[in-house]
Amino acid sequence: MFNFEEELKKLPKEPGVYIMRDKNDAILYVGKAINLRNRVRSYFRENIGRGPAIDQMVTLIARFEYIVTDSELEALVLENNLIKEHSPKYNTLLKDDKTYPYIKVTLGEDYPRILFSRTMKKDKSKYFGPYSSATAVKDTIELLNKLYQLRTCNRNLPRDMGVERPCLNYHIKQCLAPCQGYISKEEYRKQVNGAMEFLNGNYNMILKDLEEKMLAASEAMEFEEAAKYRDLYNSVKLVSQKQKITDSVGEDKDIIALYQDEAEAVVQVFFVRDGKLIGREHYYMTHVPENNKPAILEDFIKQFYAGTPFIPRELMLQYEIQDAPLIEKWLSERKGARVYLRVPKIGSKEKLVELAAQNAKLVLNQDREKLKREEGRTIGAVKEIAGLLELENISRMEAFDISNINGFENVGSMVVFEKGKPKRSDYRKFKIKSVSGPDDYACMREVLTRRFTHGMEESRELAEKDLGQEYGSFTKFPDLLLMDGGRGQVNIALSVLEELRINIPVCGMVKDDNHRTRGLYFNNVELPIDTRSEGFKLITRIQDEAHRFAIEYHRSLRSKTQVKSVLDDIPGVGPARRKALMRHFKSLEEIKNASVEEFMEIPEMNERTAQEICKFFREKEAGK
Repeated sequence: MFNFEEELKKLPKEPGVYIMRDKNDAILYVGKAINLRNRVRSYFRENIGRGPAIDQMVTLIARFEYIVTDSELEALVLENNLIKEHSPKYNTLLKDDKTYPYIKVTLGEDYPRILFSRTMKKDKSKYFGPYSSATAVKDTIELLNKLYQLRTCNRNLPRDMGVERPCLNYHIKQCLAPCQGYISKEEYRKQVNGAMEFLNGNYNMILKDLEEKMLAASEAMEFEEAAKYRDLYNSVKLVSQKQKITDSVGEDKDIIALYQDEAEAVVQVFFVRDGKLIGREHYYMTHVPENNKPAILEDFIKQFYAGTPFIPRELMLQYEIQDAPLIEKWLSERKGARVYLRVPKIGSKEKLVELAAQNAKLVLNQDREKLKREEGRTIGAVKEIAGLLELENISRMEAFDISNINGFENVGSMVVFEKGKPKRSDYRKFKIKSVSGPDDYACMREVLTRRFTHGMEESRELAEKDLGQEYGSFTKFPDLLLMDGGRGQVNIALSVLEELRINIPVCGMVKDDNHRTRGLYFNNVELPIDTRSEGFKLITRIQDEAHRFAIEYHRSLRSKTQVKSVLDDIPGVGPARRKALMRHFKSLEEIKNASVEEFMEIPEMNERTAQEICKFFREKEAGK
């Protein structure tokens, strides 16, 4: 038993990180302190205005532990790492884990390339960014390769020079073929330098050069060449015009502001590089404290800049934050140069922070409406289905489907929807073992029996090992089974569940003459459903998903075997005759038992091949 009184006495007056745990040993909260004794003891005093969330967290603490560090800076880094690893329930958390794209120029190579990169490494390459749009980065790289005709291959140059013929890019005049030695190292480097000038925002010289080439080609009546330069000119102009917000200082900075409602906050970041606004992005923060925006901003800065490879020279903030000097020191060490945290009060910088805050508010309001619509499509639709079936609570629904071609390669699919959304990690595929013909009922019986038997066995094993449901893939049973068919499929499911002594509601999807769902079959009654309702749309999505997943699995098996069966081993049976046999007979079993005369009823068949088929199966039966 954890003795709080004794453990509080043992706390050192050193900097470090403390970890609060509940009765199940789950981490509730991670914090840092310049003095562990004072900070941790403060949680167990009378309420001193910590807020309802922290007060609730304190009631759940079963024990705490701590790690002593040499400095408060070390504590800050350790706190960030632990929060990122464990995502504690009561810490303010950055929901998004985005990595931003960079443009990488491989200056460490004799003949550099321009590449897309998600990481910024300490190597000989030059990095530009980060950018907020991966598409924009890829478009820019494509434009630069066209403008400067740089190589895109992975050849090791000059080692592999002349080993292979030049690629297609050389023939369509999009590469200067350094792999063949058609351009010197010095001339190629000039092209690379031009591309880097472009990335630094120096567009005027490029535009002038392209305009001159376009006019020269036009005067020489080389109109195709002139059109090419015209298109490049327009592309460069479009890129240059996107850089509308500039700063005379020309520095790298991030402008950070937030907007908060009752449950969460959105932080908006404007990325300014070399004085130009290159992009913006928003981030959600959850478990936010009430009426403490500076604390939310501080938590965001610590978590975001612990993970991003690029740290600008300046962060322009909406509010003063408590640990500003410490965070400045930490960021400076990470960057290897001085980083400043500033809160502008007047002028254009203050206006930019205000603009970021307005954008954050706009994002939160728009997403709130989007979430409401999404909730209608998912949770709302599930409630609608539950109401129609008069069931109290539905969260998890499972649907099954069977796929085959005339009984060949019977497969089954299981798809799972939780709270109206697909849970793809729980999807399962079944290769039918006990059914050889096109018997969907028998196939469905096998699939359901295997699914629930496996789940029961897995639950017993986990119980013996004292492990929870989350460790098993089949242990979680559905609140509702949806069968892709009416009474027949429902009765199959009910009989399987009865044999296994499992009580789960089963609902069938009844189709009309055009194979469209017209209602639900439940408790021996067909229930009409409004085809315009969200519940109906959700059922259709589940039905389509089960069908798609089964077809996809069947197709993958076909592609692996090319619908290979024993028929492929029979002399004279090629793809055309195999398909003809599959069309004419219902199953492989019927083919095995057919006579030469029956085979001869097939137009594509000849007597010799018919005899070969009969001979093949006789020998197979005899075990030869």
